[in-house]
Amino acid sequence: MIALLIDADNLSSPAWVVEAVAMLERSEGSIAIRRAYGSAENMKGLAEVLRLRAIRPFVNLPLPKNTTDMSLAVDAMELACLTPRPKLMIIASGDLDFVPLVVRLRERGIRVVCVSERSKMAQDAIPAYDQVIYVGADEALSPTPKKPETMSGAVEASRTTPKKAVAKTPPVKATTPKPAAKKKPPANKVAKKTPSKATKTVVTPEAIVAALPNFQAGDWLELSEVAKILHDKKLLAKSATSTKLFKRFPDQFELMPAGKPNKVRLVKR
Repeated sequence: MIALLIDADNLSSPAWVVEAVAMLERSEGSIAIRRAYGSAENMKGLAEVLRLRAIRPFVNLPLPKNTTDMSLAVDAMELACLTPRPKLMIIASGDLDFVPLVVRLRERGIRVVCVSERSKMAQDAIPAYDQVIYVGADEALSPTPKKPETMSGAVEASRTTPKKAVAKTPPVKATTPKPAAKKKPPANKVAKKTPSKATKTVVTPEAIVAALPNFQAGDWLELSEVAKILHDKKLLAKSATSTKLFKRFPDQFELMPAGKPNKVRLVKR
């Protein structure tokens, strides 16, 4: 018997749920127990997939934190106590919170597999599972290629500007050729500055989380270590402070303590 338990607050994309079920049925066989846990809002977005794939929805109480994880964990342990118990249990979530559950299931002789989007997979949780399967890997990494596209667009735009300047310079070259030749370096300087402006526009909560996958675990991270990584990833200017950056996104990040914060975490929804 195989059981699939989906954390719909983490794996909330209908396309990824369909892909996960299809991959598991091909590799493991028929899935007898199919359940999805999450908020009413996420369940509404998955309604069609749950109907077509015969997945039972379990809507959580509207409480602020960890209700989905607790509900899934309770049901998983209940299934582990059945006779016969599942030979394979699949946790569709990359949350670090499920590691204690995974350890207990393995101790009872149950093989445990994780299904997650690559960007939402907590790296510290990987060793706990017997296997980790990624879905939507190309889409999960899509923020990375967007940066060079934005910068290349800016460079191409900057290159067009010198061409216009060259078109206007021939009359000047006819009278004063030396000054006309000296005008080219300033045009190049403008072209070099343009990409840096384009880079600033991509500093979004999604870009920050992509640079720091450990945010997905919901744990408090040291602000100094986070700032160093953001500097290395060119998401934080040398003269800027990480505190001001996170205060720009109060709905996505939480700082502690309020006065002089030294820790930050991702606000999980």
